[in-house]
Amino acid sequence: MRCRFCAAPGVNGLELCEPCAAELPWLDAQCRQCALPLTDTGEERLCGGCLRHPPPFRHVRAPFRYCHPIDALLKALKYGGDLAAARCLGDLLADYLHRRGVAVPDAVIPVPLHPQRLRQRGFNQALELARRLDAPLAPQIVRRSRATAAQTGLDRSERRSNTRGAFQVTTRHVPAHVAVIDDVLTTGATVTELTKTLRRAGAERVEIWVMARTPQLDR
Repeated sequence: MRCRFCAAPGVNGLELCEPCAAELPWLDAQCRQCALPLTDTGEERLCGGCLRHPPPFRHVRAPFRYCHPIDALLKALKYGGDLAAARCLGDLLADYLHRRGVAVPDAVIPVPLHPQRLRQRGFNQALELARRLDAPLAPQIVRRSRATAAQTGLDRSERRSNTRGAFQVTTRHVPAHVAVIDDVLTTGATVTELTKTLRRAGAERVEIWVMARTPQLDR
């Protein structure tokens, strides 16, 4: 197995060599609830947004900042159909969760695409990432019940309005502990709305697992 970035031999079963792994934009100092990048390295810090308006989800797990080269890999997957990038990224996420000792949830739920968007793209990037995790995968639990505009280019208020009422639980029983997986967390509008939907249906603990975190979240 070769490194995705420099073609040197990969290590630990990853498409990544040690030097390239060390150069990735690892997200170290972060809010303990929403993973907002912080300058203070204190592990127990909450950002101002979470202090003022606590989100409905328990934690965000995000190994990386959204910058080069992780952003390029995510764009290659999402917009270029590079499913090999999903393998590399998903393995990095799985390794990160394992090293952090994150408890395995009862179900992992990829953020669903509307059927129209799924037909256009041909795959769900969140589902492709989730396939690499050693956890129960349950994409059938929730569906996107209405088509929404792409979030890219929308401001924070527009993103919240765009996702309101967008999801529907399709089963009578929702596991107590679930992890919602997506590619990037920006304003948090999508995962907040999905978390609220799952909690109304009976989920007691909802975590958010993403590959990368941008430096903004507004509720």
